[in-house]
Amino acid sequence: MFQKVHLRLAVLCGSITAFILLVMSLGYLYISEQGLKTSSFSSFQNDMNTLIANLEHQSVITHEWLTKMEGSGKYLIHISDNGVPFLFNERETEEEKLLFQEAWETWESSSVEIAPTAFSEIYHTEFLFSPKGSRGKDYYACAAVAEKNSGSLQVMILSPLDTLNAQIRRQRFLFFALDILAVLALSFFAWHFTRRILKPLEENQKKQAQFIASASHELRTPLAVILSCASASQKADGTQRTHFLEAMQSEGMRMSKLIDDMLLLTSADNKGWSIKMSSVEPDTLLLNLYEAFQPIAAEKNIALSITLPEENTPTLTGDKERITQVLSILLHNALSYTPAGGSVRLILTCHGKNILFSVEDNGPGIPDTEKERIFERFYRSDKSRSKKGHFGLGLCIAAEIIHAHRGKISVKDTPGGGSTFIVAL
Repeated sequence: MFQKVHLRLAVLCGSITAFILLVMSLGYLYISEQGLKTSSFSSFQNDMNTLIANLEHQSVITHEWLTKMEGSGKYLIHISDNGVPFLFNERETEEEKLLFQEAWETWESSSVEIAPTAFSEIYHTEFLFSPKGSRGKDYYACAAVAEKNSGSLQVMILSPLDTLNAQIRRQRFLFFALDILAVLALSFFAWHFTRRILKPLEENQKKQAQFIASASHELRTPLAVILSCASASQKADGTQRTHFLEAMQSEGMRMSKLIDDMLLLTSADNKGWSIKMSSVEPDTLLLNLYEAFQPIAAEKNIALSITLPEENTPTLTGDKERITQVLSILLHNALSYTPAGGSVRLILTCHGKNILFSVEDNGPGIPDTEKERIFERFYRSDKSRSKKGHFGLGLCIAAEIIHAHRGKISVKDTPGGGSTFIVAL
């Protein structure tokens, strides 16, 4: 499922960004081409002003001057005196003659008029000329007329747009190549970006599936015991029936505890925890916890001790009930895994603004490979936890509570053997 969603999201993300890129590129390309055409036409007009001014100052128009003005093919010039072409124009090919003829006809049929200028006696105007059947070969054209007593002088100057069109084609190819590279880069980015987005969701789904499977496994055992005891109690006498009922009650309480823990974690996942912040005295809290667990430790023949700092301990801001719950989980675990004759120690220390609660035992300890995973849900480092009534949720709940307080919880080895859990708030 996630592979299909990943592919669809990548295609959607890549398509949208590529479409936006292409629209922006086409818009910029259009503006750039219009700028090139406007600049090119302005340059042509300036050249024509200069050329017409030079033509006006020529008392004699020679072939050499006309050849120089043509600029080695940059311009094509056709001059007629009272409708009679100059001898210079006899070198024109039939195609060029037809081209000039069509240029004059295009100007005469257009609404463009030759207007006088303040700096020249020769009237001229410039326009874009597209010959018929030219297959995209356009020209800038300049039509000029000089009226004199002896008649009129007509000049038609054509400038092929091959250079401008080649520049536009190069620019289009460059934009096309850059767009292709950008689309490929965007597709690559979209693929990896959507995968990073979906990865937490995929991991969360796996954790949910694992959570449901583990919860089902944990509930199956007490449920099987309850059903077995219920069936056996039907044929048992009074004493045995009481024994079966007690077993059913014990397993029912275990199931209730497990369900409460799972609901607690669900609330944490949904950010539904109500953390009631208040001022907490850490030394008093730890002393109350010590007194509450002292009878349990004595019953198991475990030496429970407490170490408090000599100076006054500053108060901390937190949920007193939740912090007590965390320390109770850690202390209960320590007493459960520490063998008879062992010791468990509660330690309170201050480091700057941090207050550290430590629960130290000399039990079997936790391997280094297990230290990172013991805070996962339903994780057990060994099979003995199930025998001690542990479901693998206590440390996970403790970690969630501490994270809600923006604190840290960690574990390290106790010198000489055992584990030490540290809560920093």
